[in-house]
Amino acid sequence: MEIHRLTRINRALPVRHPPKGMHHTMLVNVDNDTLRKILESPEAMEAVGRIEGWRALGDNIIETIINKSEIVRGLKNKAKEKEFKSKRKLVQEKLIKFATRIPAFMYLTDFRENKLQDVITKIEPDLFQTVTGLTVKDFHLLVELKVFNTEQMNQAVFAFRRYEDASLRYTGIESHKGLTHYGLYDTVVARE
Repeated sequence: MEIHRLTRINRALPVRHPPKGMHHTMLVNVDNDTLRKILESPEAMEAVGRIEGWRALGDNIIETIINKSEIVRGLKNKAKEKEFKSKRKLVQEKLIKFATRIPAFMYLTDFRENKLQDVITKIEPDLFQTVTGLTVKDFHLLVELKVFNTEQMNQAVFAFRRYEDASLRYTGIESHKGLTHYGLYDTVVARE
């Protein structure tokens, strides 16, 4: 099974650019309410701490963003506002960096007709942790806190599935004969 997975990903690698959907800023929520929920949960803070590059942002990044946004609202100081937006963007980029690991996970799994959430949490949790660094428990918690925008994730997964199929067909590979449905992030749709 592992050889088949690695063969498929190696054959698919010559494709130049993955779809931009998994790099989109709308995939993750970094509003004050969501950041406050993360900050108030020690488990969520540990989970985001496992995202690659998170620790480089500093120990109190979320608290700083929330506090500065409330201060900036009252001051209308352009320099402070720019600094605040810069920190929020850094947090957003780290969460998006996690989301960009999801296509690698999707390349490696054979479960195309299942919801991605089910593949992550029930079918291949060990592979998910290896690829992303997050456990299923971490993932569930971040989903529960609405860190991920479900509608945008569905669109990004659908775009990825179509892109992957087209890339493989171009190289002469029919990856999943008889596939009638695509599993998206939290739903399933007909292939055509």
